Amino acid sequence: MRVINGKTTSHMDAAEVAAWMEMHSGITIDLGAGDGRFVRSLAKSRPDRGAIALDLCEANLRAASRTAPANALFVVADALALPDELRGLANRVTVNFPWGSLLRGLIQGEPGLLAGLAALANRQAVIDVVLNGGALAETNWPLEMGAERVVASLRSIGAKVDSPCLVGREDLRDYPTTWAKRLAFGRDPRGVRIVARLG
Repeated sequence: MRVINGKTTSHMDAAEVAAWMEMHSGITIDLGAGDGRFVRSLAKSRPDRGAIALDLCEANLRAASRTAPANALFVVADALALPDELRGLANRVTVNFPWGSLLRGLIQGEPGLLAGLAALANRQAVIDVVLNGGALAETNWPLEMGAERVVASLRSIGAKVDSPCLVGREDLRDYPTTWAKRLAFGRDPRGVRIVARLG
């Protein structure tokens, strides 16, 4: 799989990924990681855990990857075509404020995306999705109805889903992503968090 560190790009095979994973007590994979700020923050706050940012746009990941600690990886890949090297590694998968094809895939229950999501996770994994009202509105879904569709998608892969929780302006201000900060000070600071468990 393709890994970026600042302006440098390298490739890690399955054996190298497994060796890196063994140095950590658990692995979080963030799909659609954007600029990677969430993963960098997580890696700094939890040096015992591995954190992986996955995004298709290499340029987005450069700045965060340059200043992140060694327990963070920044992987250039499409969430709809996830690297085999990450299969079964995560005990937590996060999707923060998805939009575009990732959001549509979650709402529509796109089989390839959901199969990849399930394949990333180990048997006891938590899947943590945070949606925002503005992105859903752009796809013509009200917040609550969009959340219901994502819940249904997660249930289709055998996940047990908690009741969705509303996310407000104050929650967004404390959330360590660039997009959350923008939403917190924007016109529509509404969101919903969906937590699901496999196994």
